[in-house]
Amino acid sequence: MRTKGGHSAVGLHYKSHQIIDGKPKLEGLPASFPGEEACQTLILTCEDPELKLEAELLYTVFEKEDIITRSVRIVNRNTEDIYLTRVYSACIDMDARDYELLTLHGSWARERQIERRKIGFGKQSVDSVKGESSHQEHPFIAWMSPETTQTQGEVYAMHFVYSGNFHAQIEKTQFESIRAIMGINDEDFCWKLGKDEAFTAPEVVLTYSAQGLGTMTRHLHDFYREHMIRSKYTHCKRPILINNWEATYFDFDTEKLLAIAKRASELGIEMLVMDDGWFGHRNDDATSLGDWFVNEKKITGGLKHLVDEVNKLGLKFGIWMEPEMISPDSELYRAHPDWAIAIPGRTPVLSRNQYVLDLSRKEVRDYVYDAISKILHSANIEYVKWDMNRQLTDIGSAALPADRQGELYHRYVLGVYELQERLITEFPDLLLENCSGGGARFDPGMLYYSPQIWCSDDTDAVERLKIQEGTALMYPLSAIGAHISVCPNHTVGRNTPFETRGNVTLAGTFGYELDITKIPQEDQEMIPKQVEMYHKYSDLVREGDYYRIASYRENHEFDCYMVTSKDRKEALVTFVQVIGRPNFHSRCVRLQGLNPDWNYRIEGTDGTFGGDALMNAGLMVESLWGDAQSRLYHLIAEV
Repeated sequence: MRTKGGHSAVGLHYKSHQIIDGKPKLEGLPASFPGEEACQTLILTCEDPELKLEAELLYTVFEKEDIITRSVRIVNRNTEDIYLTRVYSACIDMDARDYELLTLHGSWARERQIERRKIGFGKQSVDSVKGESSHQEHPFIAWMSPETTQTQGEVYAMHFVYSGNFHAQIEKTQFESIRAIMGINDEDFCWKLGKDEAFTAPEVVLTYSAQGLGTMTRHLHDFYREHMIRSKYTHCKRPILINNWEATYFDFDTEKLLAIAKRASELGIEMLVMDDGWFGHRNDDATSLGDWFVNEKKITGGLKHLVDEVNKLGLKFGIWMEPEMISPDSELYRAHPDWAIAIPGRTPVLSRNQYVLDLSRKEVRDYVYDAISKILHSANIEYVKWDMNRQLTDIGSAALPADRQGELYHRYVLGVYELQERLITEFPDLLLENCSGGGARFDPGMLYYSPQIWCSDDTDAVERLKIQEGTALMYPLSAIGAHISVCPNHTVGRNTPFETRGNVTLAGTFGYELDITKIPQEDQEMIPKQVEMYHKYSDLVREGDYYRIASYRENHEFDCYMVTSKDRKEALVTFVQVIGRPNFHSRCVRLQGLNPDWNYRIEGTDGTFGGDALMNAGLMVESLWGDAQSRLYHLIAEV
């Protein structure tokens, strides 16, 4: 904080408190909501009487999910302006033990890779200053006892409900204590607060587990399903879609799309999604972002004609958009170059041949929303993939005064939230999927607007094991955007069996991203079986309890996870042998989450086993010949 006189001292003291039923909304921000279960909120008000500054600390308890949320609201009661330079949302102090820190790092096509390391003296942190939560780090930290596994050990965790710059830090002090903090990154952040104005910090989700990482995971899964995701699709089966991106890239027209749709319909796929390249004069990534009108040289007959023809084939229709961006080669940029984020007098940096629109400005947000709304009203469009393919740089707004330039990062994120709130309010039946160059904005804030987020541009089944393991550590499987793609895979060049690609994709939203008319006939013939598999297991995967059994990331040989229904009467085990080894007749995996007093039948076999035996002695997995081989085991309780 900084006063008009340049001072930064703050002394906050207790003023009052109240406990209320339910939970206040956070103005302009995504945040958890009570849902069907009751919750209570403690509002602790502190003040600095010299500065006439108030801080409201909000703690909401969700008893059923073992979750506490925390946010902060700052109010200036002074007649003079105050400049906020740091507002963290949560701070925890506790005695230090021999803890380890868990974080998730990555890059494009390698998102959310789990890392554990010992917490030593000093500060250890993860953060982002890219204007988004980022590929490189994730707004999550957990600290735990060294012996912690999936099933044992103490775990404390913090997760940030925000889609922009963040800072998460844990410090072991000279006094053998630990302080963990999380909030908006204070780099280039400065918020001017006038008299009686308030600033609300985003929410942090806090949880504790005394039974290892698996219990932490299930706390978060249940919490996000019941108290963060608002879509009508939250507890509904998602349509199986086919996206044309890896099938055609920019080289498509109405005839190509209808050919894909026709074959997809014959095989049981339920939605065609038209990806990048349908608007302006866009035939590569160098033009037309911002010109959200249909290129009728490609989409002959117009968008409504295409959508109607796809609907006649029995498929729903979805569309890709990148509303936050603007191309230098666009009608929009030629008319409004000042709408791009840039520093006056400097040439802004291009990334992927595009600039970022200044969404802190109302006229820009209104233009973007009107363009989206017109497209969606023009045809029966039931799905939108909302993409963002570059980070923010050259932070400057032509509309903000000098003493508010430090607000741009946060105002931009608030602009994104406003746009998506308007979208799902006007189109409540729309299935919205967020995306950012893959998984660069996969965070709890986005879940508030879209029930699913594209997990990664890397669709290789083997790479996806590690990416989806890290993602499922916190997020329900129903939120993980996952597609079956062609081989050799377009990202890593690897060949994996079509069956394994389907089995791995089942731990997500399940779709296809390939030219269905060109894949081998045997793969095409497998698609109806995969469609049947998805419909059979979708409810279980979407609603069930997730258990991590073995990690390819750790053992470098095989992966195994399972989902158990809430009543424990049904379970689905996925086993993937990444590397084949000689002289292995079988492998034993100890299951979790079953009722030890019940017997379970393994569908498709004559085998019946006690739940206690499957969890303590294990399930014997047959020897598989070859790399990237997989099996599903469906367990049904005999009760």
